[in-house]
Amino acid sequence: MNAVTPIRAVSEDQIELTILMPCLNEAETLATCIGKAQHFLQQAGVSGEVLIADNGSADGSQLIATSLGARVVPVQARGYGAALQGGIAAARGRFIIMGDADDSYDFCALDAFVSRLRDGADLVMGNRFQGGIEAGAMPVLHRYLGNPVLSFLGRLFFRIKAGDFHCGLRGFNAERIRELDLKTAGMEFASEMVVRSALAGLRIEEVPTTLKPDGRSRPPHLKTWRDGWRHLKFLLMYNPRWLFFIPGMSLCALGLLLSTLLFFGPLQVVDNLSLDLNTFVAACFMIVAGVQLTTFGVLSRYYADITGILPGNARSDWLTRHISTDRLALGAGVCLLAGLSFFGYATLSWASLSFGPLNDPEIPRIVVFGLTLIVIAMQVFFSAFLLGVLEIPVMRRKSGETLVAEAAARAQVS
Repeated sequence: MNAVTPIRAVSEDQIELTILMPCLNEAETLATCIGKAQHFLQQAGVSGEVLIADNGSADGSQLIATSLGARVVPVQARGYGAALQGGIAAARGRFIIMGDADDSYDFCALDAFVSRLRDGADLVMGNRFQGGIEAGAMPVLHRYLGNPVLSFLGRLFFRIKAGDFHCGLRGFNAERIRELDLKTAGMEFASEMVVRSALAGLRIEEVPTTLKPDGRSRPPHLKTWRDGWRHLKFLLMYNPRWLFFIPGMSLCALGLLLSTLLFFGPLQVVDNLSLDLNTFVAACFMIVAGVQLTTFGVLSRYYADITGILPGNARSDWLTRHISTDRLALGAGVCLLAGLSFFGYATLSWASLSFGPLNDPEIPRIVVFGLTLIVIAMQVFFSAFLLGVLEIPVMRRKSGETLVAEAAARAQVS
């Protein structure tokens, strides 16, 4: 489909669908993609436009697009996500279907996307694993490790029923996605769109789509390890429960179990294996690390809640009601007194003062446990003040809003 006839122009108020393609030096395949998109609009009888979000092409891609009747919007900020953000902002259609301009997706077969969008879906994801992946279309590492693992984490973290979390062909309600105010500029934009949609309670559906090898002679823009890490980092940053709480609570539980079993002496596991002081010290380190991770989880979830980054739930509502700098500092003080008591008791006993000597195996354990409580107290104390720092801009904004409301009320009275 190399010879393409530009489609008839459609007035802005008639446009139902924008077919959006991010573009950075795609001269080899752009005409084919535009032709397929225009063919779909004509055959399906859909009023629409083909929009190219150009990210600074230097190979004449812009001229190719305009000569074929597509609209071009230049986007100066570099990156896959930046280009799509510019295209979404400029799109005139009620619905948008986005896809890469490398001829790997079939723009002639968009009926299922349009049907689901018309039926009320807010975001329709393509699933390449259901529709079919041609030989050589997806690197082995992406097909059997990267995409399945990241898709599994997306389903686990956010309860999104999508089998192909990173398919580049997807359709959405333009206004709904604009309201999310997406920010990421790189390849992780694909993750941000679906995660933020899920957190906002949008209706997400999935349809099979195909993938074939792209038609370019140069390597793709996607970088396996760099962009894979960006996706993983985004998924973790938007889920403090899995990033902080679950690892932290697991470490605390394991550390408390081992330290309790070993507090009064060694534990014989099997004939040739016993756990003693070294394991007890390791268990105390687990508790310290676990408390620190849990504290990070509390701070991040509290901050996400008061700033609106994440929607509230029962657990986060409980945090915002009960967690404060004063209460954390008080808890740290109690923990510090307990740690100093253990440490002081062991020190006095070690020096054979009025409390009387203890058995040698018990003293090091009490010393380590006391120091563990002291370190935890320091962690919680300084975290309490970090919480206060995080609250400052929110409190200032709320104070300003209150002053504006009071001024408006006074103006109405007068």
